[in-house]
Amino acid sequence: MIKTGKEIGTFRKYLIEEFYDDYREGEINRRTFIRRVAFLTGSMAATIAAMSAVGCQPIELPAPTEPMPTDAPAEEAAELQPVPDAKSPFSVPEGDPAVNGSMVTFDSGGDEIMGYLASPAAEGVYPAMLVCHENRGLNPHIEDVARRFAKEGYVALALDLLSREGGTASHDRDAVPGLLTDAGADRHVGDFIAAADYLKSLDNVDGERMGMIGFCFGGGITWRVATALPDLDAAVPFYGPAPDLEAVSDINAAVLGVYAGEDERINGGIPDLQAALDEAGTTYEMNIYPGVGHAFHNDTGERYNEEQATQAWQDALAWFAEHV
Repeated sequence: MIKTGKEIGTFRKYLIEEFYDDYREGEINRRTFIRRVAFLTGSMAATIAAMSAVGCQPIELPAPTEPMPTDAPAEEAAELQPVPDAKSPFSVPEGDPAVNGSMVTFDSGGDEIMGYLASPAAEGVYPAMLVCHENRGLNPHIEDVARRFAKEGYVALALDLLSREGGTASHDRDAVPGLLTDAGADRHVGDFIAAADYLKSLDNVDGERMGMIGFCFGGGITWRVATALPDLDAAVPFYGPAPDLEAVSDINAAVLGVYAGEDERINGGIPDLQAALDEAGTTYEMNIYPGVGHAFHNDTGERYNEEQATQAWQDALAWFAEHV
């Protein structure tokens, strides 16, 4: 069983370190960095303590009395942060005649959960694919990833893990990581288990064949779903924080771990994770792609590397083809 409090701490530390990397590499400015951490911690005093605890120095820290940011409405957030164009050669635009894509809802614990469902337009029965977004929530990039899987012959469902909070689009993007963390890994895992049941209920889905992929924060959730969903055949977590090592023995899926060669803070956990996987007898591989940093697969981001992202995507497809 996942320990929610422990997992919240794990993800909070992971996200603060990721924001700090973004700041140091010039992807975000100081104000945005502090703003995102403040949404995670809930107060400026806690923000100062958290930033110091993970070694976010040197940086001019905010005053403890500095006002907290407010969660901007969706229209303002969208206006401030336009979505860049996809650069991947595998991108599948909305309206591609080979793919049907739309928002759907399903039940999880009595709550209505939203997700983007993409499937091949051709009649048939296809394997299922669960898709977990990054700490940015469900956005056009992740919907594109779902369509890419549909183009490859899967029925793919990308969840909005902030459905109970009104959906990703209803929040300032800087508030989204904190909301995801506060919700807890248990809730997210439960929503994906419900999503798996929903996919199995569809006429065009072969419920005996199921994979899952996730990126960054979503990579961490993918690891955790693998420990809790016995029906999962294969999983490909991209550079996500490792699960509780005591739960690794519960993984039935064949797992391909995707890592960036220059992502030291995530890669430091690989040896212990490998030892746990070996002890459990799990079918797995760990691929480390050289010369790239965290989030190198996201073709809407500054760290995108087409060569290594192409290789990682092809490796993921081959893994799913073999194990799903």
